[in-house]
Amino acid sequence: MLDFTEKSYNLLLTALIDQGYTFQTFGDFLRKPANKVIVLRHDVDARKENSLQFAKKQHDLGIVGSYYFRVVPQSYDEKIIKEIAAMGHEIGYHYETMETVNAKCRMQNVKCKTEELVDMAYEEFCRTLEMFRRIVPVETICMHGSPRSGFDNKDIWKKYDYRELGLLGEPYFDIDFNKVAYLTDTGRRWNGNKVSIRDKVISPFNFNFRTTNDIIRGIDLLPDKVMFTFHPQRWHDRLVLWLKEFILQRIKNGIKWGLIKLKMD
Repeated sequence: MLDFTEKSYNLLLTALIDQGYTFQTFGDFLRKPANKVIVLRHDVDARKENSLQFAKKQHDLGIVGSYYFRVVPQSYDEKIIKEIAAMGHEIGYHYETMETVNAKCRMQNVKCKTEELVDMAYEEFCRTLEMFRRIVPVETICMHGSPRSGFDNKDIWKKYDYRELGLLGEPYFDIDFNKVAYLTDTGRRWNGNKVSIRDKVISPFNFNFRTTNDIIRGIDLLPDKVMFTFHPQRWHDRLVLWLKEFILQRIKNGIKWGLIKLKMD
C-alpha cells in the first residue's frame, strides 16, 4: 500500500481511535489535557484544499484537530478557514514574520539589523494575528520553519511575549516533550530528524517509525500523550500528485541534508 495517501491517513486515525485515545485541539490540551490524548496538528503550508479534506474526515469520525495557516495564497483562504472552524476544529496562525520582513528589507536593498528585524517582525505578527481574529478566534500559534531561511521565526519571543496578546501557547515552548511524544511527517517520513532543520524537538521518545504503517503496527508503543504534525499537502490519493510530491520531497531532503551537514562542518 502506498504511504502518505488519504487511505493511510484514515487507517492511522482509526487505529488511534481503536487504541482508546481521545482527541483535543492544542488549545484545549493546554487548558486541561486528557489522560490518554492525541493532538492532531496540521501545518497548512500549501494546497489548502487538502487540509479541508483532512478536517472533513476528522469531523466524520467525531474528532478534532488544530490547523495552522500561513499568510500566503497557497495557504490563506477565508472560506476554507471558516469552514474548518465551523466543524469544531481549532484555527491557528502559522507565522513566519522574521523571514517576511527580512525579504522586504532585501527587496528595498536595505540592510536591517537583527534587532530591527525582530521589532518589525513582531509588528507584522500583531497585524496579521488581528486579521485572523476578524474571521475566527485564534488562541494558539506555531512557527513556520523554512529550511532555506537563515532565521528562526521563534526568535521574536526572545524579546516579546505572545501571552500578552491573549495567546495560550506555541507548541515548541508550551509542550513538555519529555512527557508528550512528538511525531511529524516532516521530510515525508516519520523518522525524518536527519533531514529536518526546524521541525524537531528534544525528547526521550526515540521511535524509529518510517512509514504510517509502522506507526499502526507499533501503536502499543505510543505513550498516553502524543502530538502528531501533518503537512496535508504531502498526502494524495491521485497517483500523479503523489508521485510529484514524492519526487519533490526527495530533492528537498537531499538539499536539507546538505545544509545540515554544512552547518555541522
